[in-house]
Amino acid sequence: MRIGGLASGMDIDQLVNKLMTAERMPLDKMQQDKTMLEWKRDGFREINTKLSELDNLMLDMKLSKTYNPKTISSSMEGAVTATGTPSTSNGSFEMRVEQLATNAINVSTSGLTKELSDEDKQNGIYRLESATKTLKDQGIDPADFDNQLKFTVYKENGEPDVKTVDIKEDDTLKSLLKRITDQDNNVRAFYDEVTDKVIMETTRTGGYNNTAQKDEDGVNLAPEIVFENDPFFSKVLRMDQGAEKGGQNAKFTYNGVHEVESTENSYKLNGITFNFTDTTDGKSAKLTVSNDVDASVEKIMKFVDKYNEVVEMINDAQKEEKHRDYPPLTEEQKEEMSEDEIERWEEKAKSGILRGETSLTSGLFDMRQSWYSSVETSGEYKSLTQIGITTSSNYMDGGKLIVKEDDLRAALQENPADVQKLFANSSEGDDRGIINRLEDSLDRTMNTIGERAGTATSTTLESYTLGKRMKDLNTRISDFEDRLTQVETRYWNQFTAMEKAISRMNNQSAQLMSQFGGGTM
Repeated sequence: MRIGGLASGMDIDQLVNKLMTAERMPLDKMQQDKTMLEWKRDGFREINTKLSELDNLMLDMKLSKTYNPKTISSSMEGAVTATGTPSTSNGSFEMRVEQLATNAINVSTSGLTKELSDEDKQNGIYRLESATKTLKDQGIDPADFDNQLKFTVYKENGEPDVKTVDIKEDDTLKSLLKRITDQDNNVRAFYDEVTDKVIMETTRTGGYNNTAQKDEDGVNLAPEIVFENDPFFSKVLRMDQGAEKGGQNAKFTYNGVHEVESTENSYKLNGITFNFTDTTDGKSAKLTVSNDVDASVEKIMKFVDKYNEVVEMINDAQKEEKHRDYPPLTEEQKEEMSEDEIERWEEKAKSGILRGETSLTSGLFDMRQSWYSSVETSGEYKSLTQIGITTSSNYMDGGKLIVKEDDLRAALQENPADVQKLFANSSEGDDRGIINRLEDSLDRTMNTIGERAGTATSTTLESYTLGKRMKDLNTRISDFEDRLTQVETRYWNQFTAMEKAISRMNNQSAQLMSQFGGGTM
């Protein structure tokens, strides 16, 4: 702790602070310069974020589904729906659904913990006490069942697939059923505590057991989960092979003549994916394919709006007024101001910080040129004006796009393929699509800004131009702070020497006075 002024009576601490305030002025200027560079870097990066958002939308603008999506309406939405691809032909067709695909399911014939009837006892049926108590403790010895159970499911080609599941000494009913499910057998098994029964079902719809067991209507009666030769199912789980239900294919007729079966309640035919949720009660659902112009316009407008947002952001950055009388505040200045005052000041200080930056002005000009250029495709449209997209006539808008939706809708309705060529043709040269040209200019602009201001993931200041200047300022600030420490020490040493000299003079004066005083007595 430095204490001054005891001999001189002066406030040395205040004097040194005032002297150092003058000495710190160059440091304050360097710190303000550093703040300006940080603001400029952040401003560049904010613009690059907007450009990146625009760039992400370009993928959709290259896809055919953007310009030629299909909508398929159904007269029986509750039974049949369908989706198409851009290549799906417009038109109408009919679909009659006679049968839905279902999964096979089998349930215990009686509760597992219920008292056994005399018939059950004669048939060797087991009674369980609990689904969580080990089978062994309930009198069910796995060895009586060769320590395993077997059942058969069927592959997609109809071939039988025999599954074996081990029955372990510490198995409970729940753990055994879980192991059946976990073995990926296209089957799941679980215990329902409310009904006290086991449920076993296939995890896929359809009939894969292609045996000759059919009823008079031709419905396949062959079970999908076969366990009739395994006593564990009948004696412990109380399941009857003949109690299985389901396991059938979907059956439908296309345009009255084409009869089809499917193991799932969906089917792809001629580029159309049908989805069945109910039968049509002997009638036919009428489905109509048409161009979904609304969806196309929505996607194009979304892209145009984002482009205009980018243009406005860059254009505003060039029109902002610079307030040179509002430099960044120092920490000492902020301490004397309210939060609102600081906010208003910094709003003025940041205004115009990117004005005149050539990386932005040239990038904006480059992007505009992408829209203006003619596209020499073999299609009907060669410029945006032909499909209702023009640039604003107000030069203050900076080249924003204006869309006449009626003209755009008409072009998409009449010739979506040529609209796609205009936008997304991927070849090089004069027939390169507008979106690809814009992407090229956007990449150049983003790279230029990245070289100037780096990215959010930039880890070193040396990797971009503004960062190098900030690093140089950091070095100068550090060196200057060391110099200020030396200057402050020098001031204190000088005042300390003065205090000592004054103290010696005061001591000498006191001694003289005491001597003079002693001579008069």
